[in-house]
Amino acid sequence: MPKANPRHPKFPIPGGPELRAKGWRQEALLRLLENVLSVGEDPDNLVVYAALGKAARNWAAHRGIVKALTEMEEDQTLLIQSGKPIGLIRTHAKAPLVIMANCNIVGQWAKAEVFYELQRKGLICWGGLTAGAWQYIGSQGVIQGTYEIFMRIAERRFGGDLAGRFILTAGLGGMGGSQPLAGRMAGAAILCVDIDPERARKRKEIGYLQEIAPDLDTALAMIDAAVKEKRALSVGLVGNAAEVYPEIARRGIVPDIVTDQTSAHDLVYGYVPKGMSLSQVKELRDDGQGQLMAAGRASIVQHVTAMLDFQKKGSEVFDNGNLIRTQAKEGGVTNAFDIPIFTEAYLRPLFCRAIGPFRWMALSGEESDIARIDDLLLEMFPNNKIITNWVRLAREHVPFEGLPARIAWLGHGERTALARRVNELVASGELKGPIAFSRDHLDAGAMAHPNIMTERMKDGSDAIADWPLIDAMMLCSSMADLVVVHSGGGGYAGYMTSCGVTVVADGTGEADERLDHALTNDTALGVMRYADAGYEDALDEVAKKDVPYIRLG
Repeated sequence: MPKANPRHPKFPIPGGPELRAKGWRQEALLRLLENVLSVGEDPDNLVVYAALGKAARNWAAHRGIVKALTEMEEDQTLLIQSGKPIGLIRTHAKAPLVIMANCNIVGQWAKAEVFYELQRKGLICWGGLTAGAWQYIGSQGVIQGTYEIFMRIAERRFGGDLAGRFILTAGLGGMGGSQPLAGRMAGAAILCVDIDPERARKRKEIGYLQEIAPDLDTALAMIDAAVKEKRALSVGLVGNAAEVYPEIARRGIVPDIVTDQTSAHDLVYGYVPKGMSLSQVKELRDDGQGQLMAAGRASIVQHVTAMLDFQKKGSEVFDNGNLIRTQAKEGGVTNAFDIPIFTEAYLRPLFCRAIGPFRWMALSGEESDIARIDDLLLEMFPNNKIITNWVRLAREHVPFEGLPARIAWLGHGERTALARRVNELVASGELKGPIAFSRDHLDAGAMAHPNIMTERMKDGSDAIADWPLIDAMMLCSSMADLVVVHSGGGGYAGYMTSCGVTVVADGTGEADERLDHALTNDTALGVMRYADAGYEDALDEVAKKDVPYIRLG
């Protein structure tokens, strides 16, 4: 039976042994669709996160998707175009159940204003990365990545430890909401600014944020006390980052680490300009888009100028993937890209070996299933310090949102080995239900984004989008259950293309075959992508893991 959801009462958390669809594969995808709404930021409007990242185009489309998933046979494939079901075709039992393409606009037209017009006409919707592909698991989905970034900085700059260090950031939405908990888990004192008091309240309510300060003076005093005591602490502050960052800089305070995860990518539905209230912004979204975009970009100029000021004074400053540098440069900050992107600065050595944000969801709704898989991770990878450290921390600090889930940065071969062992546990009845395996789209071979994932590639291949397209076609050939190709919407329009995948471990031999092919080939392509760009770590992985990369010459 579904469980009550105190955060969104109209959107219960799925679970239980009863099936509404004709098989667990179809039921799994239906539950994942329900789950992203149960943990979403604005499920009444189908928005999961990032201001516009939607689970379906509209409610009629949602009803059509649900109907198709409950009625389809295992030898059929549901086709979805920008959140709208368009066909249920006969394929075969080894084909994907769902194939999606969301928000892909032809290159010369892939601009924010074109996207907004198509959206107004009801012809398109943006799926974010994991929102429209029904793979979002709440803020936990990005928390390990954020934690690993902080720990890479700790190793590089602060002797491996962030105790007694001050992190300044902004954004407490569906993605940014991971930051306060990740910072506290890393041992730091972290101040998180957000313009929306409701977001701050939600993050505190679910345990991701410890305190909400009434004003900047109080917030800084709380942070200062924690720094002096080398005590981990997360503090939220309701305010506009374009005002707060410059004020902190004006006071001569230099945080140890500075970043930002506001919705700077979207100047209409996301970022709130300095001097405007949330209600004023909402009123301008239909008829005042030009005014909003200009005001938002002007605020971002001040926001990023303060970040650059912190950088000059010694702060470790990085872009967390929200296009804030791009917006600032368009607003006249010529040196905005002096701020590095997090992927290149801290995580690329991991991506070279296809180590990235793998995840799984307990379709039973039972937390005990995740606990058993946690134990399995420790049994299988006792010498993997990233995994053993993360499982210990996650068990202690990370609350579940929606379906119980876990994320862990596993690489080539590791993901497949874990998934197949989990499939055995489902088959034996040791787990109370099937497990859905997925990953973030920000994965080794799955994304082309020259301002985030593929910025400053060694061979200059930053803007080549062939890799996620090859990934999607390959995953269809590798029997994955759901395969999706996403491109950017809103301010992300024209900036990225990504591929997503979901495979269900239902305890059958057929599932074992799907998991083996899809997960192995997905990570193999990730290694190939970086090997092809000339990265020595990836070439070493090719040799060590016998990755079938064709090296010319």
